[in-house]
Amino acid sequence: MEIAILLYEQMTALDAIGPYEVLRSMPNAKVRFVAREKGIKHTDAGYALLNAEYALDEVTKPDIVLVPGTAYTQAMMKDAVAHEWLRQVHETSKWTTSVCTGSLILGAAGLLQGLKATTHWLAMDTLRMLGAEAVQERFVKDGKVITAAGVSAGIDMALTLVALECGETVAQAIQLMIEYDPQPPFNAGSPDKAPTAIVEMLRATQKIT
Repeated sequence: MEIAILLYEQMTALDAIGPYEVLRSMPNAKVRFVAREKGIKHTDAGYALLNAEYALDEVTKPDIVLVPGTAYTQAMMKDAVAHEWLRQVHETSKWTTSVCTGSLILGAAGLLQGLKATTHWLAMDTLRMLGAEAVQERFVKDGKVITAAGVSAGIDMALTLVALECGETVAQAIQLMIEYDPQPPFNAGSPDKAPTAIVEMLRATQKIT
């Protein structure tokens, strides 16, 4: 099974690496990091670097496509080359997926029209404007499209993908191997749970552009 994870400048590292750590453990999985041009990509944290070993035209029929997100969406939402590649691979993919604001890139490519989808909670309005039915869930499956909410939700989505492809036993074994047992120190991981003052502070100070 060929899995293509799209890399680009200023992407969020965990959006790609979280799912990668899960998906690489699938039986017979071949994970390809792809980009418009091969080479090192800087993440939105500035210091972490990821390497795309394949150009887009070298990976044309992946079984699974995964688009990570970014805090700086404008460039990728206008990237006609990436959008065309996404449309082409979506025609033959078994699963087309995204993490966080990666769904905005799918939406900009025209792949979410009329579908239920999710994204980072600060980007829900933009997702609606791109024609999706925005749903505030950890991850959302609509047909062969699976979109995950912000950053860490990509791990949940990837484990679900493994269960769909290989069964729950394999997915649970991978979960145990990476010791994915979330027990956060604070109950503030979603806008529905976090204190209202913190939600409003982030709405006022943190922008996805």
